[in-house]
Amino acid sequence: MIVVGVDGSQAALAAVGWAAREATARDGALSIVHAMPPWPLEISEEDRYAEVGRWMREGATSMLDAALERARQEGPRVEARTRLLGGDPRTILIESAADAELLVVGNQGLGGFTGMLLGSVALGVTGRAACPVAVVRAPAIPPGGEVVVGVDGSAAGADALGFAFAEASLRGTGLRAVHAWSRPIAGGGPFALRAAEETAEAERRLLAEALAGWSERYPDVKVTEQLEHGHPARVLAEASAHAGLLVVGSRGRGELAGLLLGSVSHSLLHHATCPLVVTPAQASPGLS
Repeated sequence: MIVVGVDGSQAALAAVGWAAREATARDGALSIVHAMPPWPLEISEEDRYAEVGRWMREGATSMLDAALERARQEGPRVEARTRLLGGDPRTILIESAADAELLVVGNQGLGGFTGMLLGSVALGVTGRAACPVAVVRAPAIPPGGEVVVGVDGSAAGADALGFAFAEASLRGTGLRAVHAWSRPIAGGGPFALRAAEETAEAERRLLAEALAGWSERYPDVKVTEQLEHGHPARVLAEASAHAGLLVVGSRGRGELAGLLLGSVSHSLLHHATCPLVVTPAQASPGLS
């Protein structure tokens, strides 16, 4: 099952359409969730604010109906349902997606300040949900384009690879495995050149080791390897401009213990131009 959060924003509707296409590809169901303050759902008809509560419930129901219609347009064969729940949207979505394959949200909600690149709900659920989280921008890009995955040799990166290979296979597209590093080389002259060559060779081995075995598991996926000296967030953001999907792990090598999101995944939430999936550690099975 795929869970998608809605709030009436254009980004949320784009997320619903994207989620419906994903559910179609996976032959899965779609749960469309809207969270609102609990009191309109609990208020009695005798209460002095009963009319306000009824107006809020009707507005939420109308919003869910519009989202359901969008889902049926994008995925007419998908079994879709709506849920209206009371509570903090971040908590509600995380709990609703406890057993889901994927949680989908728009990058910017109605409550965000104009000009902000990322909404509080998108930031609040990414790295905290038990399943991968997809963040979709409005307007959504047309389906198609290769899947790009960030590779760093970490456990979270291995989970991102597993998700990316499976997604590329589902979509029938190629996979671009991107490994970037930004460690500076001190000094100059021939010694610095040799050090740079040795570093590049070590990074090349890291990428090869991370990819080992995946092509045998997904022989239908054509893999393009991209090695680049540069900050991973910048390199991956640039790669997202021509991608159908970007996949990264929630934390990479060198991140501080206890962080829910690494610096690269956090940056890409703001700057990736295509839909972004952030996988938590152990979100997808490794190679057996």
